[in-house]
Amino acid sequence: MLNWLLALVSAALLVLCFPRFSIAWLAAVAIAPLLIALAREPRPLRRFLLGWTSGVVYWFGVCYWIQFVLSFHGGLGNLAGWAVFLLFCFAKALHMGVFAWLAGILIRRWWAVPAVAALWVAIEATHGSLGFAWLALGNAGIDMEMPMRLAPLTGVYGLSFVFMTMATGLALAALRRSRLELLWLILLPFLVFLPPLPPAQRGRETALLTQPNISETEEWTPESIDRMQRRQVVLTMRGVQVETERPPSIMVWPEVPAPLYYDEDQRFRSYADNLARDTHAYLLIGLVAHTPGGAPLNSAALISPAGGLVSRYDKVNLVPFGEYVPWPLGFANKISTELGDFVAGQRVVVSPVDGHKIGAFICYESVLPNFVRQFAAGGAEVLINISNDGWFGQSAARYQHLEMVRMRAAENRRWILRSTNDGITATIDSAGRLRGTLPLYVEATSYTGFTYISERTPYTRYGNWFVALCAAMAAMGLLAERVAVSRAGSPAHRRP
Repeated sequence: MLNWLLALVSAALLVLCFPRFSIAWLAAVAIAPLLIALAREPRPLRRFLLGWTSGVVYWFGVCYWIQFVLSFHGGLGNLAGWAVFLLFCFAKALHMGVFAWLAGILIRRWWAVPAVAALWVAIEATHGSLGFAWLALGNAGIDMEMPMRLAPLTGVYGLSFVFMTMATGLALAALRRSRLELLWLILLPFLVFLPPLPPAQRGRETALLTQPNISETEEWTPESIDRMQRRQVVLTMRGVQVETERPPSIMVWPEVPAPLYYDEDQRFRSYADNLARDTHAYLLIGLVAHTPGGAPLNSAALISPAGGLVSRYDKVNLVPFGEYVPWPLGFANKISTELGDFVAGQRVVVSPVDGHKIGAFICYESVLPNFVRQFAAGGAEVLINISNDGWFGQSAARYQHLEMVRMRAAENRRWILRSTNDGITATIDSAGRLRGTLPLYVEATSYTGFTYISERTPYTRYGNWFVALCAAMAAMGLLAERVAVSRAGSPAHRRP
């Protein structure tokens, strides 16, 4: 019973690391109780179940808002919404189960500290490629100056590694293991020799971010669509006129729960083109485009100051139930009001702006570090994130999402301009600091500064090299344990 209690304590501590609680320092100790339980449990299946149970509770606690999205916006109803959400928790917890099964092997040896931390990183990085990623452990360190020095080198996974080395060391100390096994921790103070975060400075360029506060439940008619479009134009014009001495060079509209069609809707195209011409600024808008076959695309289009399309990016990473319904759950509704499932875009797009380059990614894509870095690697000197977080309601998901966007800025040393439908609209500097936000549920604009940066960080250049290294370290640790067990069980090593 103690082992099960320890597994549940780890799950609770992990939940407390992130918004809405944000007790960030717990990230360095959260997994320690589970590791103690794994060291006490010799049976592989039981270790897997301990980790899986901890994972179910963690995903339930941190992503509780998914049930509301499914039941209310997805049309499943309360009971079916809970059922599908629990299936989600059961599936995502498999990652923690596999970690626990293997970590129980690695923790037996003197190389436990780096090997267990490496195993965590290797498994943590698989979430995105296996369906859904959210809140890597390292995200809890977004406001910690010393661990954040790792972000441009290793991405968020370097912070996860640091927190896990500390948690593993704590577990070994509680188990009264040899102090020599804790010597790995003396490497942590060397973080002080990494380049410090860039100083907080005012941006040298200007932008206007809009937050139109459009209702998620609006029933659209041709008349209400036209009113909404004109209202967006007026809101933007008012924001531009606030600062006549330094007008914005870029205006950003968010992803919204409304049908905006630049290619098919002549009236809307006229509104957007005229707005860009009248303000002498680039306009980035979230809209719905279509493939040649008529399938919808969730897109971001850049309009030039002369009017007319400069480029269009089609969202590559789609959200289950938000933009398509995964098989075999066809009975559920997706959140989007489009007639068919969205299809994924095929490439990253970097767009020219006055001799510079920008990259815009959409909503959920911000949780994928190796994807977002491709915009900076392709030459983008500032990143733009358009999103509609209104589906989250008044849950902590908005703040969780913002935390991950901030990490993407620090990893690539890029300012991020973030425009959302009803919050949280924000400006983030190249160290991941918040430089300004708009309040939730208000129609407003943010006149803000930013700076173009062309230098590329090691993470931008090389991507998840640290994840590959951790995977190799974990594999070597498991292989070394297998060899050690084999030798101990061979006749030559048995006592007479």
